[in-house]
Amino acid sequence: MAFLRLLFRVGPALILLVLLAARPAAAAADEHVVPTFAPTCHAATDSAQTAQALRSRLLWNCHNTEWRADVPVAWLRFEAASWQGEKLPRHFFTRTARFESITFHVIDADGAVRTRRMTAADGTPFPSGPVFRLPLPEVTPRTAMILARIEGPHSVPLLTEARITHDPEKAEWSQVDMMLLAFVAGMLALPLLFDISFFLVLRERFILLHAAMVSAMMIYVLTAGGLVSAFLILPIALLAVLAPLSWAVGSGIAALFLANFLERGAQSKTMRRATVASGWFTILVPGFFALQIDATQRIDDIGYFIGFLPCIVVVSAAVVEAVLRGSRSARYIAVAWTPIIIASVERLLRGLGWHVGPSSLDQMLYVAVGIEVIVISLAIADRFLALRRERDAALTEAKMLEQISTRDSLTGLMNRRAIEARFDELVVQGFNTFALVDLDRFKAINDLHGHQVGDAALIACASAIRASGDRDAVAVRLGGEEFVVLLRGPRTLERAEALRQAIPIRIAKEVPGLDLPVTASMGVVMVTDANRHRMAFAEFYARADALMYEAKASGRNRLAYERLTVFTAAPESRRTGEERVA
Repeated sequence: MAFLRLLFRVGPALILLVLLAARPAAAAADEHVVPTFAPTCHAATDSAQTAQALRSRLLWNCHNTEWRADVPVAWLRFEAASWQGEKLPRHFFTRTARFESITFHVIDADGAVRTRRMTAADGTPFPSGPVFRLPLPEVTPRTAMILARIEGPHSVPLLTEARITHDPEKAEWSQVDMMLLAFVAGMLALPLLFDISFFLVLRERFILLHAAMVSAMMIYVLTAGGLVSAFLILPIALLAVLAPLSWAVGSGIAALFLANFLERGAQSKTMRRATVASGWFTILVPGFFALQIDATQRIDDIGYFIGFLPCIVVVSAAVVEAVLRGSRSARYIAVAWTPIIIASVERLLRGLGWHVGPSSLDQMLYVAVGIEVIVISLAIADRFLALRRERDAALTEAKMLEQISTRDSLTGLMNRRAIEARFDELVVQGFNTFALVDLDRFKAINDLHGHQVGDAALIACASAIRASGDRDAVAVRLGGEEFVVLLRGPRTLERAEALRQAIPIRIAKEVPGLDLPVTASMGVVMVTDANRHRMAFAEFYARADALMYEAKASGRNRLAYERLTVFTAAPESRRTGEERVA
């Protein structure tokens, strides 16, 4: 566990070192950057608008503002002036998202037009960020502009992050950026292993919720970051749904995780209900809009991103409340979730078109996810240790209570309640000799010397029985001056007698001032086959008690025994043989 703590603590430092070491390499690699060209203008129209009509500049917005995806058709215009002196563009790429079709119009200066219409099935995702590419119609030196007609767009970043380039493998993310993404994805795998280990020891619901949350975040990083395209060629329509859906599900599970993870009393009942409700709301509402069905195309973007606001507000309030209530776990969560909430808000504003930026800004979110994983894993380890301490304390207390209820408070030996509960089990284990011990004339000790001396004599008697070190003997104080010793193995009668003779010696040594030696009488019952002879504790006790009184009647300070023999093929009238000796 100390190793895990060390790993989690140095994790953020490792990320920073990777970033600092990688940036010089990225700068060197970008000395010969392949140029990409952003749209000069954009427009939003109905389905009837044509490319011919859009040659007029009156319909275009040539500022990086007022981007809209809640329209039937969005247009992008790329002007030849942007790539003058560079290689001619051959490919179009943009953020992976749902759309109905994209039609390219390559318009030459002399009015010639080359058109190509494609759907998501024609696109190719590639591991250079959350992007896919489409081939352009032929672009020549005479080309004046390229118009992209996007029908049914479901996402503003599909428009704002669109680019054209001559390199089919070029996107805005460098190899270092993808390595960082792979590093974050690898970090997400570790908590799953920890969760499995923790759950095997401590079966808490929050561990399963954390595993589900991490799994959703891993799917998001692989699909939204485009890393999965290095291993699998998935349809663009599927990638476009998996990324936002996994983020919605993961965010909702995070709220459920919070409600289950915080210590008892860290949340008010109202706040806990609100946290759970916001979690399910996030899974269902943004999760529904993440499907990007055609019927909800006009409200997908706003429905998806605005749907996260209740969760962001409620979770932030819940963490603040828990911190103010002194929750240790909430302090971890505050550190873990602050970067991810900030990055999520930035992504929300970009998704709504209120803030425009490159897709490389998503790296903030991925790094925040990596930080979150490290800190939350550390929080779970800390909570695991706390719960384990609580459980160990509860077990210790339970054992103490059990010991109090099953142990004689004076001598520390098992009491009658304990031996009666375990007696059948002990008989099966081979404890087939029942020795009942009674101190002779014990009442006189109490009368002459007081109960304190009498208690000392009882303690010394118990010490004599324990001092034998016989592992095949179980000692019990029944009450008063009566003790029981159960024995198994060879020579049980001789061992019982040795215990009886040790008692007066031990009492004389540990309890000075007695006028006479304190002797013991013993009644012993032996069964030759305990597995066949199923005698109850009461029957053993009754037989041993009778033998013990025979020993006392014969002069005390002696042993009387009875041997019960089981005959495996005895006639019905004579099942057992008895031998009684005093």
